[in-house]
Amino acid sequence: MSRIFVTGMGVISAVGNSVAENHKSLVEGLCGIRNELDLFPTKYANLLPFGQVRISTADLLKKLNVTEPGVTRTTLLALHALNEMLQDAGLSLADLSSSETALAGASTVGGMCLTDELYADANKNTNGSPYTSSYDCASVNMYLQKHYKMNGIINTINTACSSSANSIMYGAMLIQHGFAKRAIVGGVDSLAKYTINGFNALHILSSEKCTPFDEGRNGLNLGEGAAFLLLEKEEDIAGKKVYAELTGFCNANDAYHPSSLSDEGDGPFLSMQGALKLAKLSADKIDFINAHGTGTENNDEVESRAMLRLFSTPPAFASTKSYTGHTLGAAGAVEAVYSILSLIHQEVYPTLRFKKTIPSTGLIPVASYKKMPVQHVMSNSFGFGGNCSSLIFSKA
Repeated sequence: MSRIFVTGMGVISAVGNSVAENHKSLVEGLCGIRNELDLFPTKYANLLPFGQVRISTADLLKKLNVTEPGVTRTTLLALHALNEMLQDAGLSLADLSSSETALAGASTVGGMCLTDELYADANKNTNGSPYTSSYDCASVNMYLQKHYKMNGIINTINTACSSSANSIMYGAMLIQHGFAKRAIVGGVDSLAKYTINGFNALHILSSEKCTPFDEGRNGLNLGEGAAFLLLEKEEDIAGKKVYAELTGFCNANDAYHPSSLSDEGDGPFLSMQGALKLAKLSADKIDFINAHGTGTENNDEVESRAMLRLFSTPPAFASTKSYTGHTLGAAGAVEAVYSILSLIHQEVYPTLRFKKTIPSTGLIPVASYKKMPVQHVMSNSFGFGGNCSSLIFSKA
């Protein structure tokens, strides 16, 4: 099997509109979660904190020169991050339109960010608004395919919060099995009434900024964002800028509950174990874990137990969701970029606002920015339905 390398990156989140801006915020400990939400009318706008990208939909349309009707904020965030990645990687138009270039994109909300429009369209006797076509789960990737005139394999993955981690795995496997020469992989989600109301119904939204792995944690904060990476095999990277190697990945499902992980963390344990096996690494070789770390009671305790099962003495770990909020289908890709930044700069980013360890596990996350040797980083993404994925990135 060919070795797989990352040769381009692009990201937008609540802490920055580019890779450079995100990195600056991570280093300086700048949190993007605020009690401000002005994207759509909701009674939760001033009651709950959110990780909103600090650029309006109107400004995104203008900045990206998008004039077609019916393009949603979700698609615009994806286009923004993908544009940065393409410029960073130096892909030509010929490369983009080649049948050897695959696109594996992920999203959970997609065009359903326009919940009010969806409701209005469903109750009309007409053909609906210009946004009708955006309600398709694949609408984001269909737009990107048309925009960039892509002719390779295009696929959309929705496995809840592990979606874009799985898109990275899928893209790597397409390359390894000869179905693509290169793969554009990543994910996007925007804030929406659909997700706010849904997560609120589960009683897992925090009324304060989230505190992952803290004894007093009481829920997650929803965020939005997008990130894309370019994957290429070793034979094709000569003379190119290389950020990291994707050495391990695994998906496992504990099939325990629609929205909770099993008490012993079987899914997280198996996904981390499988990623180590593929990477041919022993557990003690992992220097840092970018944990899923949502800030909910179930996730953080279960992920901690899974780390204790696998590592005995876990390596340094933290959750960058304390910066951005939980970006759902984008989380795996956003945090993959952050994991690679740790490798590039030999540093790790902390869990913000941590105060007191969870009594049943005793684990203490990295609580302040620090420089340290980093050779291998594991990035965890766990989705509803027990869909758990782990990626390992190694210093190139």
